[in-house]
Amino acid sequence: MSISPKDLVNKNKNLNKRIDVGEISLDNVSINDLMYNGKNYDEHINLMSLLENVSACQVSDAYNGIYKRSGTIQTIRSVNNRKVFGSVFTAETASDDWGTSALAIDTACEGDILFFKVDSPDKAIWGELASKCARNKGIKATVIYGSVRDLDALLYIDYPIFASDSCPNAGSALGLGKLNEPVEIEGVNINPGDFFIGDENGIVVIPAELFGEVMVATLEVKLKESEIIKQITGGRTLAEIVGLK
Repeated sequence: MSISPKDLVNKNKNLNKRIDVGEISLDNVSINDLMYNGKNYDEHINLMSLLENVSACQVSDAYNGIYKRSGTIQTIRSVNNRKVFGSVFTAETASDDWGTSALAIDTACEGDILFFKVDSPDKAIWGELASKCARNKGIKATVIYGSVRDLDALLYIDYPIFASDSCPNAGSALGLGKLNEPVEIEGVNINPGDFFIGDENGIVVIPAELFGEVMVATLEVKLKESEIIKQITGGRTLAEIVGLK
């Protein structure tokens, strides 16, 4: 749901407000709180305060600590080292069909992260033009298990992109792929609406139904690591802190 200036004036809510990590409360938070809907102000602000201050590493550690799963797909890496988080809109297509990318842009909602499964890295389904179109639509990022092209532009564009490969050639505007259906990549099941976080470390996908529990665990990881950094700054070694000495 998008918020107009009129909404902000009427509700007197500052959506840019942030809370110190040590004061964050995640009571009853859900993946729906990624977007402000006019009623979830406290949940939204607390969640944003957390996610803007944690890395994909910390979210993966939290997920692994609860479910012994990393949520990562090792072959997908950041193209331009930009951090992003949000819920995914999935698509599946063949490498010779960049038309499905164009349809996904038009079908997805503002704030979505496009997540493509492609059958081969032989041809690129995404490049500079698609990135600019998606950004103008309000889509937050694109993730591709497959190839991108136009790296000379994508490296510098203000739009997060993640991919497993790159090449200069593209296919055709066929539009024969599937939109917003479950996909499976390297043993990781990804459903429409699942949570995604990506940065220069890599990517992590968390099932939507586990989001709240993993966020609480992520906050615990963040606070624990902050305390360890304080102890290291105070002169203790990591081996001492973890009990190896």
